Amino acid sequence: MSVGAAAPRGLQPVTEATHPLSAAQETLSPAPDGTAICHIPSNNNGSGGGGGGDKEATALTNGTPVETSSPASASSLLNRLQLDDDQDADALDLYASTETRDLFVTVDDPKKHVSTMETYITYRVSTKTTRIEFQLPEYSLRRRYQDFDWLRMKLEDSQPTHLIPPLPEKFVMKGVVDRFSEEFVETRMKALDKFLKRVADHPVLSFNPHLNAFLTAKDLNKRQGLALLTKVGESVKQAAGGYKLRGRPAEYSAMGEYLDTFNQKLGTLDRIAQRILKEQTEYLVELREYGSVYAGWAGSEDSLRQPLEGVAGCVSTCCGAMEDLSENMSQDLLPVLREYVLYIESMKNVLKKRDQSQAEYEGRLEAAVIRKQEDKTPVPVEVEKCQDRLECFNADLKADWERWQSNKRQDFKQLLTSMADKNVNYYEKCQSAWESLVSMLQDDQAENTNETNCD
Repeated sequence: MSVGAAAPRGLQPVTEATHPLSAAQETLSPAPDGTAICHIPSNNNGSGGGGGGDKEATALTNGTPVETSSPASASSLLNRLQLDDDQDADALDLYASTETRDLFVTVDDPKKHVSTMETYITYRVSTKTTRIEFQLPEYSLRRRYQDFDWLRMKLEDSQPTHLIPPLPEKFVMKGVVDRFSEEFVETRMKALDKFLKRVADHPVLSFNPHLNAFLTAKDLNKRQGLALLTKVGESVKQAAGGYKLRGRPAEYSAMGEYLDTFNQKLGTLDRIAQRILKEQTEYLVELREYGSVYAGWAGSEDSLRQPLEGVAGCVSTCCGAMEDLSENMSQDLLPVLREYVLYIESMKNVLKKRDQSQAEYEGRLEAAVIRKQEDKTPVPVEVEKCQDRLECFNADLKADWERWQSNKRQDFKQLLTSMADKNVNYYEKCQSAWESLVSMLQDDQAENTNETNCD
């Protein structure tokens, strides 16, 4: 028996339910405990439906109108999600403008702490805000990596319907990477700064009380009262208890396929970039040795001193240019690739939670339909709550997906532009050095020719 054929009281199977972003305006507001509450008008075709049939303008959680047309197939959605060069897409970035922002955060000034028990790095976290929930307009305190990890865990627990930005990995391979080296600490600091900025710019996560505690409390251990899971978080964690998902809607299946494809591309780029970086490092060692040979030769060959010293200088210039090129790859390209691999894992986790919410709704709806047919039992309120929770999940996921796509476009355009500039600078420096040597040698040759003719 089809469940959808007998869905009572205006409840609909997930494949037929109207998406909250496609018909009616929804309002998302943070609860006092930081939980995102999604207010969605009742279906006007059910017995408990609300007012008239006028449809309000569709909006994201911040009230900005968005496109509501749905692609006809998964392939068409995949085409729409591809990384393109559409300038209008960047112009529509709803979160980049500083005119409406009222919370600014910065992570900088890493410091090493050594004690008898452990050695660790702390970072200065600076906050400027005009929000009334903050007692002061400015804060400055120090946090270590485990504090950022605490924040992300609390955000994930209390906001299960939202995409939480990833943190850089905590563990590194001993003997391969020195976690106290200047380069490693600088790279991690940039990643932590990006993480906190993404959270602070989010229209829902930025109002989470755990973020407030992270930015203001001197000792996070004193704020353990905020560690309780929200009802939404508990429900999502238990949603898949006895239910099995019948099928993910095409729109979300396309998201999963896109993430798999994007992950494969990033993995390939990361492996090749790692190999190129290794080869550049080896080439740089050989190049330095190559230049030192010419410099030593010049000291024992007076007649060739000037051209030999010129070649040694050109090689030295090329070494400096290669160092800059390798630094761009290790500190700019590779961290971004890794960040988005972690982003994909986070997005897949949110999709999984959404599927669990759908499975719970379908299971409860089927049980309610069977009971109604047997003894005319009214549909339990829990079924309606499951539907509301699923619709809220879908709305939050779609809004965060669009935000993620916008951030991705900007990040990769900036990254690729920087990569192009670095390569152009590398070749220009090398070319300029060798051209100056050629010019010098030609001038010397002309002088020697004139002297010979005079003799």
